[in-house]
Amino acid sequence: MEELIRNEYGQIIAKVTHLPNGDKEIRDFYGRLLGRYDSQSDCTRDFYGRMVAKGDCLGMLIK
Repeated sequence: MEELIRNEYGQIIAKVTHLPNGDKEIRDFYGRLLGRYDSQSDCTRDFYGRMVAKGDCLGMLIK
């Protein structure tokens, strides 16, 4: 399943993909990976794999 994230003008700025194992990943408009949410450890990691937040905080990775 995919969720589209739009700005105030209705333009798509990111896409969140729900993976079968409960994880999620977010990609920008160009398809570049911004980060992932790991449901097992309940943490959000950035593009480099660094933990940036506890819980599902993928939206904060959008610039």
